[in-house]
Amino acid sequence: MAFEDTEKRFEQDIETFLLNEGGYVKGDELNYDKERAIDLTQLINFIQETQEKSWLRYQKIYGNEAPSKLYKRLNDEIDTNGLLHVLRYGISDRGVKLKVAAFRPESTLNEKTLKNYQSNNLTVNRQFAYSTDNHNTLDMVLSLNGIPIVAMELKNQFKGQSVEHGKKQFMYDRDPREKMFQFNKRVLVYFVADLSEVWMTTKLNGKDTFFLPFNQGSNGAGEVGGAGNPENPDGYVTSYLWEKVLQKESLMNIFHRLMHLEVKKEKVMKNGHEQNKISSKLIFPRYHQLDAVRKLINHVRQKGSGDNYLIQHSAGSGKSNSIAWLAYHLASLHDKDNKSVFNSVIIVTDRTVLDRQLQNTISSFDHTQGLVETIGEKKTSRDLKNAINDGKRIIITTLQKFPVIYEEVEVNKGNRFAVIVDEAHSSQTGSSAKKLKAALADTEEALKEYAELEAEIEENTPDHEDKLVQELLTHGRHINLSFFAFTATPKEKTLEMFGTQQADGTFRPFHVYSMRQAIEEGFILDVLQNYMTYETSYKIAKNTPDNPELSTTQGVKAIRRYQSLHPHNLQQKTAIMIEHFRNVTCKKLGGKAKAMVVTASRLHAVRYYFEFKNYIEKNGYVDMDVLVAFSGSVKDQDEEYSEDQLNKTKEGKRIKENQLKEMFNSDEFNVLVVAEKYQTGFDEPLLHTMFVDKKLSGVKAVQTLSRLNRTYPGKEDTFVLDFVNETEDIRNAFQPFYEVTELDKDIDVNLIYDTKTKLRNYNIYNDQDINKLTKLYFKNGKQMDSDLGRIASHLIPIIKRYEELDEQQQYEFRVTVRNFNKWYSYIAQLTRMFDKELHEEYIFCKYLISFIPKNSTVKIDVEDKVKLEYYKVEETFNGDITLEKNKEYKLKNPDNVDTGIKPPDDDDVLENIIRRVNEKYDGKLSESDRLIIEGVTRKAKQSNDRLKSLARSNDEEMFEKSLFPSVFEKASQELYLEQIDSYSKLFEDKSYYNSIMEAVAKEIYKELRK
Repeated sequence: MAFEDTEKRFEQDIETFLLNEGGYVKGDELNYDKERAIDLTQLINFIQETQEKSWLRYQKIYGNEAPSKLYKRLNDEIDTNGLLHVLRYGISDRGVKLKVAAFRPESTLNEKTLKNYQSNNLTVNRQFAYSTDNHNTLDMVLSLNGIPIVAMELKNQFKGQSVEHGKKQFMYDRDPREKMFQFNKRVLVYFVADLSEVWMTTKLNGKDTFFLPFNQGSNGAGEVGGAGNPENPDGYVTSYLWEKVLQKESLMNIFHRLMHLEVKKEKVMKNGHEQNKISSKLIFPRYHQLDAVRKLINHVRQKGSGDNYLIQHSAGSGKSNSIAWLAYHLASLHDKDNKSVFNSVIIVTDRTVLDRQLQNTISSFDHTQGLVETIGEKKTSRDLKNAINDGKRIIITTLQKFPVIYEEVEVNKGNRFAVIVDEAHSSQTGSSAKKLKAALADTEEALKEYAELEAEIEENTPDHEDKLVQELLTHGRHINLSFFAFTATPKEKTLEMFGTQQADGTFRPFHVYSMRQAIEEGFILDVLQNYMTYETSYKIAKNTPDNPELSTTQGVKAIRRYQSLHPHNLQQKTAIMIEHFRNVTCKKLGGKAKAMVVTASRLHAVRYYFEFKNYIEKNGYVDMDVLVAFSGSVKDQDEEYSEDQLNKTKEGKRIKENQLKEMFNSDEFNVLVVAEKYQTGFDEPLLHTMFVDKKLSGVKAVQTLSRLNRTYPGKEDTFVLDFVNETEDIRNAFQPFYEVTELDKDIDVNLIYDTKTKLRNYNIYNDQDINKLTKLYFKNGKQMDSDLGRIASHLIPIIKRYEELDEQQQYEFRVTVRNFNKWYSYIAQLTRMFDKELHEEYIFCKYLISFIPKNSTVKIDVEDKVKLEYYKVEETFNGDITLEKNKEYKLKNPDNVDTGIKPPDDDDVLENIIRRVNEKYDGKLSESDRLIIEGVTRKAKQSNDRLKSLARSNDEEMFEKSLFPSVFEKASQELYLEQIDSYSKLFEDKSYYNSIMEAVAKEIYKELRK
């Protein structure tokens, strides 16, 4: 018998699975009405079986006309609300409510509901003839109670066809005006599958039909990788489509609790007038979203509450929908005993867009009034407290509201909470996050643990320590709290707090949809593909007969700021930006493309705004205009400026802050100058070009440049012109988040004791000082009028001892206190320390650091002391910044608590500071070179105790040529082993190594001889 490799065999294998294991029966076209696109007989059979009394009543009203009246009312409801809504909520006709489908309840307690669900009739038809106008057939159609809901085209590479042929069939051979294909009237989702890929759409629109990839990813769903699907040793590569998606339980769950109709109401500006634009689309979950929600729900169903989950999903992953679906599933999740797993689901976000989308999405699943409670800007922390205490199922709030109410939430034993964190980052590891835990933690479990560990101590605990014990009990993980953290760019603390620890001690996300996969699948654009860098060279000259002494660090900063704000600098860069925009950007997206200018400060933004305005007016350009975005007001010389004062329409009407996004989207404006604002969370698909005049690094670089990555019809690329950052720095910022981010090991919590020891070595305070303060802080009963004053009084002698330290020691002490507080807040959330003395020290240090006088930095003004002698901006790079694929990237937890103490800020004469700046910027030394010099200098000084005596007892040549090379070599090798990528350049070029060593030797020798 010949081996079958035909498309027919492909169809047959899918049908066999659906019939034998998928919960389907073979369809019969005998009763299918092609004109009406429905098998009404099947629908009536379902209604009779599940709603016998209602159908009898319906027949009593309409008699023999009941079937035709049912079709008419069904069609009217579908025309009004759409098929998806009708599947979920049924129809109403003259007081009779009829369901056209039944969905599985979360609980199994109601037998009738379960029986109705089992009565659903899912059918599969191959080569389905659907039209009265032609003889076309669809390869496969799936119907629910007689209503066609899924259409499929199947292609076979062995016969020379692929998904591209299937897409074309849907686009050009299927008329979207036919009843079968009308949007949200019959078929709700269209799949095209071949032997390696699956694509999907929810709307046929001729040549404009937009298909989305529905693939797992090259290494499987939830794993790091690119586009495509992994090999399947047990069968078809694309079998997940019918085995995990179209299978009855799965498909019914998707139509019931995942797919939804998204209605967008947008205000657009046209010809200077504001208009409302309404658009609708059916959202079918992409495969990674479906996989993430199901894996999370299954894990919680099996394990219960108490675990944390990190979901590393890239921009373009549809995160808002994933959060909405997860929240809805968690809110109704029951365990094997039919008990709710969580009392409330709390979504912590700062995005009002997510607030609205969540409510709209969830309301499409469940019309229960008050299911979602949003604690928005107009509501208070008391509203949040009441929502939690009232057991609202889904609560949306901001993290900042928790500290106010954490002592007032009435958490009874057994209450459990799911906390979904949108854009998890380091703020989730600070004191606000700790108070969120304190608000929700069920301390019963911790109390048992505490009692076992310190039963004897607890018996003798004075009353004033009751509050202290309560705070201790909120630390660590809690059996009644589950955190679900979503982010595209996890940091070390995020990974340790929310990530899953592996057998080798590393931490990784629970689920991954990588930046690489999102780019390769076309959901976002690669913002590093067209990157251009410019280098600025300039020379400063002294413009005063005096030679005043200035702080070196402050002086250098002042001169750099002087240069960056110099009119010549701004004018040259403005000309480059505007001309590039007019020559390249404005021709993109049919003339709709827009640009953003990212500036270093609010003052830079204001001055750039005026430079843009002046240049545009001077050159008579009528095809572009500029807006500016910054917070508060900015004073420049004698003038004060605010955002809404500067932004005006062509008619001179002021643009309010809440109108800025809409105006930027309009045809009137095409450039937006920003300072901090709109660098994160800003979604403008027309944004094509970014001009960067600000130092960017790490997560900030990724978040800022990612404003460009949104897709838009006709948007094929993006462009970045960078005046400040080097390509290597940008590559290093993006690489950790390109595929998956992991953490090498957990933090050594005992490092907090090392920090405490460092603090005590300053002899500023002792145990008695701590006891005085904490006795007041933790005392029982009502706070007395004098208590706050008494705490402040206790700190005054300590501040006096602090002020006896020299300036450098004061700085070191402040940094160490801040580090102690920061690390304790973080560590306390990872584990229960049960160390009352340590916790008391933390409370004491929190008050101490806020009471220490702020270090007054004298702002140095050099405008009347220096002048810009020459200035040049030249292109240094133009091309693609390529990221490495299949590269494991592990973040590293520290082996010691680095207090980050800087060396003393020596005063230096103005001429020397200017010389130092010119040495760096008149030449070709990069930012990475500067970091190497600074790192080796610091390491060399730390690594040899005798360095100072060697410098003082030898001449410069002896020190540089004979004594220092071994010190430099040791320091360089240690740094290389710690940070290979950063210091490898030192050992790749001997002349570079020698020149750096010589420069460092001169600097250290001069400093140590003082």
